[in-house]
Amino acid sequence: MSHVFKALSDPTRRRVLLLLRKGPMSAGELADQFDVSKPTMSAHFAVLKEADLVHAEKAGKSVIYHLKLSVLEEALLGFAQSFGFGAEAAEPKPEPNKETGQ
Repeated sequence: MSHVFKALSDPTRRRVLLLLRKGPMSAGELADQFDVSKPTMSAHFAVLKEADLVHAEKAGKSVIYHLKLSVLEEALLGFAQSFGFGAEAAEPKPEPNKETGQ
């Protein structure tokens, strides 16, 4: 989970994830959306891959990135549950005792 939050801590990486919500994009298409060098973007892509938030596939000379939304959802759910949010849904409530009503 710490890799996910490290990846999400940077506004550039968050914006990459937002762009990928619209669909897969090449590394070049993504890099064109930012005013940073290609090596800097490569470093951002590496952090996103390490956190398993994106999947990269080679397509000829291009690398196509896909968003892995399920990983993000799991991390956020785990984070919320660590603070007690959503714990009701994660843990079934015991059935009341029919004899005592409790």
